Amino acid sequence: MPDRGRHHRSDHRSAGDHPRRGQDSRHGDVAETGPAGHRRARDDRRGDATVSAIRGDIHDGHSRQPGDTSVYGQQPRPSLYNFRYILTARGLCQIMEVFVNLLIVICAGVPHSNNGGYRDLASLGGIYYYHFGGANAFTGTEADRVKELDQLFHQLKRPPYVFAMVVGGILMIYACAMLLLGIFRVPYRQPPVLLAEAVVNFLIGLGYIAALAFYFIKLQETYNHPICKDREQMYKSKGHKGFECQFHGTDIAGGLFGVLGVFVFIFGGVLAVRAFRAVRELKKQKMHEDSHF
Repeated sequence: MPDRGRHHRSDHRSAGDHPRRGQDSRHGDVAETGPAGHRRARDDRRGDATVSAIRGDIHDGHSRQPGDTSVYGQQPRPSLYNFRYILTARGLCQIMEVFVNLLIVICAGVPHSNNGGYRDLASLGGIYYYHFGGANAFTGTEADRVKELDQLFHQLKRPPYVFAMVVGGILMIYACAMLLLGIFRVPYRQPPVLLAEAVVNFLIGLGYIAALAFYFIKLQETYNHPICKDREQMYKSKGHKGFECQFHGTDIAGGLFGVLGVFVFIFGGVLAVRAFRAVRELKKQKMHEDSHF
């Protein structure tokens, strides 16, 4: 009897052990699907990302061109042009050079294109004689003489104006060329261009003085010529004004713009010298950094 009871207790204990083991196994599965399972899944994802990254690097390494050195952290190549150069001191000075010479061309072109010939409208009769005739009109031989003097005076005054337009046009083209060279960074790649620009600007500034002297001397000779004097007297005899043998507004304006051009070009030469020094120091600093690198 006691043995039988002992056997029954052992059976109940063994039967009770099986559910407990099953419960332990279930708890183990839950534990594996808990934080440990999440860590394992996260490690698996990291491993997949690492493999894909390595594959991507290998693919990029095969697809990258041999001359591509951007991976190593080197600076990109400088741009071919820089429109911000226009807003620098040199750019604004060169724009001023262009406009000064443009104004000189305009001031010389206006009197050059103005023939100023007398039109004998009173000889047409009728209403023309009523409006343009009378004591202020030239008739007959006087009208022919005035027309001849106008033509001669126009031919006489052309050389100084042509000279001013040619010189102003050439200097305007030169200033535009220097502006374009600055935009396309040529002085930075070739610093001697700045020295050449400085020398040319100084010569132009001095040449302006000689050109102004020649311009006003020739104009004074034109106004002192007997043709101009005779023309002035004939127009005065009829009460017409504006035909005096003296400097006119366009002549004075052209001279003032020429004086301004002297200072602008000399100042541009000074800026070119300063730019040459700055570029030279920058290149020395860059070479020093490259040598230490």
